[in-house]
Amino acid sequence: MSEEQDNKSGRIYCGVAGWSYPDWESVVYPRPRPRGFDPLVYLASLVDVIEINSTFYHPGPKKNAQSWARRMAGSRGFKFTVKLWQRLTHERKPFTGEEAGEARTAADVLMEAGLLGAALLQFPWSFGNNEENRAWLTKVAAAMAGLPLAVEVRHASWGRPEFYELLRELGIAFVNIDQPVIGESLPPGEEVTAGFAYARLHGRNYKNWFQEDAGRDGRYDYRYSEDELRPWKDRAQRMAEGGGEVYVVANNHYNGQAVVNALQLKVMLGRPVTVPPWLAAAHPGLFDARD
Repeated sequence: MSEEQDNKSGRIYCGVAGWSYPDWESVVYPRPRPRGFDPLVYLASLVDVIEINSTFYHPGPKKNAQSWARRMAGSRGFKFTVKLWQRLTHERKPFTGEEAGEARTAADVLMEAGLLGAALLQFPWSFGNNEENRAWLTKVAAAMAGLPLAVEVRHASWGRPEFYELLRELGIAFVNIDQPVIGESLPPGEEVTAGFAYARLHGRNYKNWFQEDAGRDGRYDYRYSEDELRPWKDRAQRMAEGGGEVYVVANNHYNGQAVVNALQLKVMLGRPVTVPPWLAAAHPGLFDARD
């Protein structure tokens, strides 16, 4: 396959997780910000997909999702993905119908607006493959029925054909991840178990990955080299061969490194990019002159 996508292949969306980080000022966003500057709209002019992760910590009011949809109305070639509430993935006490409804609010609004690529259920590394956890996953998936679901698991026990087949039966996408492969951690893959595919690149910060005191920034402080990204370009193209959309989301957000790597992936795929001068200055030598 050439650098340009084959006509029979699905579109590959390259983007980032989140858009509101203090360390992105003067790196991803201009400083001072011009009057009326909207970071969401600006970031969407650089990347193809933005994963909303504030909904993981709390679903938030419906008006937030309506605002996101309104600000991106009429956009072409752009999608949101939504990380669903951790109440469903990180707790094991029974959830109510009201809680399930809250968890899917943003995804439902964006799906109705035609802007939703996927709704992400991200389970922790401690969520291993056993009968109880498979039953919990199935229950959560049923509560989110109707959404384009994607499931991220991080423990290697899930990397089995029978689990992929279960996801195919449920119509759920398996999230292929890049993470520090330590002990029983799931290695990179390119499984396609639904009508679309999903990949999340977390970085390879081996030193801080399991250090609780490292904090979010320390854990995700990593920038992929082009040699490390190129296999993900190849995987994304292979995942797209079935005709479904592919979402590749960089989660190594610290210091705008996710944006750098998303833009580099777009270049590798033969796509035009815009590199803000402040991003190029913060990461010198990574981009040649581009508009």
